[in-house]
Amino acid sequence: MAKPTADFFTPELAAHYDERNRKLSAISENLHFLTRLVLERLPARALILSVGAGTGADILPLARAFPEWRFVAVEPSKSMLEVCRERLTTEGFASRCEFIHGYASDVPAKAEFDACLSILVGHFVGREDRAGFYKNLVDHLKPGGTLVNAEISFDLNSAQFPSMLKNWEKVQTLMGATPESLQTLPKTLKEILTVLPPEETEALIRTSGVDLPVRFFQAFLICAWHGTKTVR
Repeated sequence: MAKPTADFFTPELAAHYDERNRKLSAISENLHFLTRLVLERLPARALILSVGAGTGADILPLARAFPEWRFVAVEPSKSMLEVCRERLTTEGFASRCEFIHGYASDVPAKAEFDACLSILVGHFVGREDRAGFYKNLVDHLKPGGTLVNAEISFDLNSAQFPSMLKNWEKVQTLMGATPESLQTLPKTLKEILTVLPPEETEALIRTSGVDLPVRFFQAFLICAWHGTKTVR
């Protein structure tokens, strides 16, 4: 199983990651609330794959709400994965979670999940790899399993983008952005991240095996979809 060779997050950055994002808790709590509603009809003993699990922030609300669910947390940053393990251990959930240092492609192909979460991961995947990324997630689902995907998604060439950029600058300022980093924000969105228009994201999700993705959440540039793996 191939392991990532570089770790963007130092142990210190990983340890303070959630604290840095605390001012955006209203956004994340709403996304988690809606995700719980989307997934609440899964089996009582559902198995959930969390890709790019980070510090475990997306697993914890589900672990609290559904005491028999089990999880597989996949994260390419070793430092972040250790924070995830520590958080789930502190709350008594570690025995219900397997931890994998790597990517979705490192999850055993035979594993089948009731749901797959990809929360704020997709925009880090290049356009040429995005279709394969979604397909890999859906391939891990059981027939009828649920995909939940959230990412930065907007038409950066649209007439609305300059106004939305001002909104996004406010979000970045809450996260501690400097005037210098705000100046480079358009370049970051257009050249460093891979931000796709919602319509393109939805089309790629459909080709991955989810016929009817539903956009159920938007907070400025952050959009989220859920959909069911098509039974062929």
